[in-house]
Amino acid sequence: MIDVDGQKRAAGEAAAALVETGMIVGLGTGSTAVWFVRALAARKLNIIGVPTSKATEELAAGLGIRIGELGETRTIDLTVDGADEIGPGLSLIKGGGAALLREKLVWEASSRCVVIADAAKRVKTLGKFLLPIEVVAYGHKTTALRICDALAEFDLGVAPMLRRRDGEPVKTDGGNLIYDAACGRIEEPAALAAALKSVTGVVEHGLFLDLADLALVGGPDGVMEFEP
Repeated sequence: MIDVDGQKRAAGEAAAALVETGMIVGLGTGSTAVWFVRALAARKLNIIGVPTSKATEELAAGLGIRIGELGETRTIDLTVDGADEIGPGLSLIKGGGAALLREKLVWEASSRCVVIADAAKRVKTLGKFLLPIEVVAYGHKTTALRICDALAEFDLGVAPMLRRRDGEPVKTDGGNLIYDAACGRIEEPAALAAALKSVTGVVEHGLFLDLADLALVGGPDGVMEFEP
């Protein structure tokens, strides 16, 4: 039986096998994406990697992957990234690593997106994992109240909590803050996504919908493939 770390590693290695020389590859962020980046570097292909966070950039560059920036290259051929939840139709919650804005920018610039995860990340309904919402720092408490109102429209009577680490607010690579909403069940993810994006002060949210083309999920007995 493969443990959780082994499942993540298997998914990451399976995704690395999809990369071909000459590609421009979006490099995800998080514990599962780390396995992908390591496996990709081991293949020593002539590629350009577009990282979704400073942490991933440092890892990839240290392993010898040539780094490019979004907008400096042509369309990204393939992006591989992890997820906090994988729901029906490969709807996702992402952002546990506080890189959701950069991740979504890279995902939306990609011809193909592959999500990698361990088996526990698959759910029947999104929402058990906290939904990250990235906001500008200025006036963030007022923004949080507006987010509360938006959530209430969907009978999600939860107060989003400012994410902290060691007592200090977590700041994204772009200098923004993260609020996490304990939704429980998100019955209308598309409508909620639109409502959150309309809130002044919200930069991005962790609902990734209609973006993933393939999921590679590591399980106790190996890697399983899922399509939307």
